[in-house]
Amino acid sequence: MRLDLCSWYEVETYLAEHTGIFLPVGSTEQHGPMGLIGTDALCSGAIAERAADMAGSLVAPPIAYTPAPFNMGFPGTVSVSEPVFAQMFQEILASLQNHGFSRIFVVNGHGANLAPMHRVAQNFAAGSVRIRNWWDPGPVNEIRQELYGDWEGLHATPSEIAITQALYRVLPPGEAAEVPRKLIPAEIAERAGDRHGSPDRHRREFPDGRVGSHSALARPDHGERLLLAAADALSQEFRLFASETR
Repeated sequence: MRLDLCSWYEVETYLAEHTGIFLPVGSTEQHGPMGLIGTDALCSGAIAERAADMAGSLVAPPIAYTPAPFNMGFPGTVSVSEPVFAQMFQEILASLQNHGFSRIFVVNGHGANLAPMHRVAQNFAAGSVRIRNWWDPGPVNEIRQELYGDWEGLHATPSEIAITQALYRVLPPGEAAEVPRKLIPAEIAERAGDRHGSPDRHRREFPDGRVGSHSALARPDHGERLLLAAADALSQEFRLFASETR
């Protein structure tokens, strides 16, 4: 159940027996010629909502404005600085814990969020905040490898595009129909955690916004498989995580 669709009476009733909540975090940034601007928040939000339904938990509204400075060369991207994001994340966690949500399970969809979120989580009681990318579980990665292999790439990935296709709409591929330049291992290592450099350099090196990802391989039925696998795996992790306080 979504926190924003509850009354405070319902939340108080929930907290009488439960301490866990899902918190999805994404971004608002370009995702190539056929990817929606809100892809990261849309994916993490939908997966967290499905996982919450499976686990009988509440899910907070997604955090959609996060650091994405490297994509500011592409129209539609909205980026906030790391300090601003970290402060907002800190205050959201503190608000939730103040009300009794002592087990906060973060479902992340954007690599640049990880470092500031992990730093902030250290300010809270050990084990009270769990941070997981939606693609982390083994079953999800098996599907990604099966469907796309090395063409999953790093940004505007076919897996995340497929999820938004299943949820919203399928855009024509446009330039994404062309096979992208395959990344070499050194580039993958250099760009881990969304370290893509300045906006000008990033757009110059990847002019259509994709980073080694063949977005056009995405299909809505792939997205449904990925949604189900991610939600199922994360709901199981959440149950164990939330039960540690009971």
